[in-house]
Amino acid sequence: MTAIIVKDLVKRFGGFTAVENVSFEVASGQVTAVLGPNGAGKTTTIEILEGFQAPTAGTVRVLDADPRTAGRAWRARIGLVLQTTSLDAQLTVTEALTMFGALYPQPRRIAEILELIDLASDARTRIGALSGGQRRRVDLGLAIIGQPEMLFLDEPTTGLDPEARRRLWSVIENLTAAGTTVLLTTHYLDEAQYLAHRVMGAALLE
Repeated sequence: MTAIIVKDLVKRFGGFTAVENVSFEVASGQVTAVLGPNGAGKTTTIEILEGFQAPTAGTVRVLDADPRTAGRAWRARIGLVLQTTSLDAQLTVTEALTMFGALYPQPRRIAEILELIDLASDARTRIGALSGGQRRRVDLGLAIIGQPEMLFLDEPTTGLDPEARRRLWSVIENLTAAGTTVLLTTHYLDEAQYLAHRVMGAALLE
């Protein structure tokens, strides 16, 4: 089964072409990594797949729907970890998870999420008191609380120290072992090699 189908995708911003004639597919239940430096079009492509940007040309299907016109039911089937987030620093980890979980029809239990992201001992800690690596794991917890079939991770470990990166890798491994499809963008070759079933270059070619 195919989770993502992209055919002849083009995205232009004025006279600048960010993505040019890209075609690829992502199989369900696998981790696919898009590897490349900053400015290679990785984030633009993932934003189109998430429905935040409209393509200039080409077709995109995610979970058999057009992301630009798909409704709330489709959005409940995907999870997003963006490059940057702005959570309320005064919320505790549990409060943040509870608030986001209320947005979904069948959220995971808070205790389950805390175990998955290895923050059970910090459940009552305020977001602002967490380390960078811990906050990134909270981001991932918020992305998966709705039990998404498809998870988008846009450079999730950028700026983290090696230990924090490996802890986040373990969380991602746990999710994929349970059957979640993941599209990961990164500029770390070791990250792509460790996590992904398939790696695509910056031009999104096999």
